Amino acid sequence: MRIIRDYQFVEPQDRGASAAIGNFDGVHIGHQSVIRLAREAEPDAPLGVVTFEPHPREFFVPDCPPFRLMRRGARAHRLEKLGVERLYELNFNAALAGLSPEEFARNVIRDGLGLRHVVVGADFCFGKKRSGKAEDLIHFGREMGFGVTIAPLLEKSDHTISSTAIRTALSEGRPREAAAMLGHWHWIEGPVIGGEQRGRELGFPTANMSIEGLHPPAFGVYAVLVDVLDGPHKGSYHGAASLGVRPMFDGEVPNIETFLFDFSGDLYGATLSVALVDYLRPELKFDGLQALIDQMDADCARARQILSAL
Repeated sequence: MRIIRDYQFVEPQDRGASAAIGNFDGVHIGHQSVIRLAREAEPDAPLGVVTFEPHPREFFVPDCPPFRLMRRGARAHRLEKLGVERLYELNFNAALAGLSPEEFARNVIRDGLGLRHVVVGADFCFGKKRSGKAEDLIHFGREMGFGVTIAPLLEKSDHTISSTAIRTALSEGRPREAAAMLGHWHWIEGPVIGGEQRGRELGFPTANMSIEGLHPPAFGVYAVLVDVLDGPHKGSYHGAASLGVRPMFDGEVPNIETFLFDFSGDLYGATLSVALVDYLRPELKFDGLQALIDQMDADCARARQILSAL
């Protein structure tokens, strides 16, 4: 997959794609449907996705609470798995935000990226102050020579599939419900960072990862699947993870600490992808370290049972 970040400097081989346009946070089943329609619209064209970095909400409201389901690297990995060949990850800045809907269609879609066909969701808005609607894009496409498909919104159990609904499910400790809307487990991806090694002292050495900038799921303990994406221990594992602020040790900054079952090795610097499978319990403060260790033993036993049934 090729990644293009400047619509004003696009190589000839990166033009002529059939592309889905949107933010694609989470790459849920609604997003996947839009991408599939882009493939079906022009089967002989490169399959593309047009998205924006930073997310427009981060640009307009820089102090907003973390809301993203995935970082840009994780999004790119997920899109590549879906067969996307061109990722147009456009720099969202004041100049791009200030384009009128017609200017966006002409300058970005037609002249800049040279797209052959675009697919957007029925609720798609574009251009300055989100003044352009999906139907406007059909009009511009006819005038400017690119095809347009409007994808219907998907619904599941009487609820529209959306990143917002997925965030709610995760916040309420319902990762399987989130996974049903995502079409895959909710994965938290990032590098392993140095910790205080308390887990090692307790007999549960953990791989620590930051969740900075990401929407925080319910704090507590989870049964997890773990992919080590690089390094000598690359592979897939089962485990249990604690997500939160570690109340036993007066933590303040949320992170995720993952204990890999039947694993021995050093993961510092490796990139991990941790899938939340089941929420086991909330964060608790225990009356002593032995009580904490006993509970961790019980958590791991339950996680092993859950994961062995997958």
